[in-house]
Amino acid sequence: MLKCTALLLCVSVCTYSQSKKDIKRNHVASVTITETTNGKTLKDEKTSYSDKGEVIEKVEYSKEGLLKKTTKKRLNNLGDVTEEEEYDEKNNLKERTVVKYNAFGDKKEEWIYDTNKKLLKKHIYMYDNKGLKTERKTLDAAGKLVSSKKYTYTFK
Repeated sequence: MLKCTALLLCVSVCTYSQSKKDIKRNHVASVTITETTNGKTLKDEKTSYSDKGEVIEKVEYSKEGLLKKTTKKRLNNLGDVTEEEEYDEKNNLKERTVVKYNAFGDKKEEWIYDTNKKLLKKHIYMYDNKGLKTERKTLDAAGKLVSSKKYTYTFK
């Protein structure tokens, strides 16, 4: 029983991360996570934040501490992601996503482009009259339906 309690305590402490509210209140610009093993310290991850506490950049490193990938986000004045760019380990652009919202602030479309600014695919989101997402359609560059994901809700 004591071992189980200690394990649960360790898991709950290890999985805690800073909330957006804490980041904003403490004026945190970035958080860098490092790991020290056998006396060697390597970077694991670095996350940068806007003044409003939103993630605007995330840098991930390999187990060897080398750059793995970088994701950069642009936000609108409401804190919604309007553009996201993913870069590889050599800092070359891999993919760019542009996000559009409807008048209610719900995600309406995502346009995904390759490194040459060529449209790869597009996601279109549908909502019901309660504002709940009902469907996400994926279209290829030519506008042909590739897949459709439907959302069904049950209520209490």
